[in-house]
Amino acid sequence: MPLIEFTLQGDHIEVNQLLKLAGLCTSGGEGKQWVAEGRVRVGGEIESRKTAKIRAGQIVDCDGTRIVVRAGAEAVTDEDVADEAGGAPA
Repeated sequence: MPLIEFTLQGDHIEVNQLLKLAGLCTSGGEGKQWVAEGRVRVGGEIESRKTAKIRAGQIVDCDGTRIVVRAGAEAVTDEDVADEAGGAPA
């Protein structure tokens, strides 16, 4: 099964847009159609929401290709800030 690692630019992406940006389909509309046809799984379960929010750590499977969604480099947690400041998270 081919594997694509996708890095988020925010905290989430809609599943139809993920399919487009990962290069599996040509448009967000086509991605919505694929979801409606039951061709998309999120976390192993068939996804029926055409604009479901996909977040870092989730795995999306479509037509034999797996997309692993990773957090973007600019994503900073409270723990990261606390570590830099030498204290506990806020």
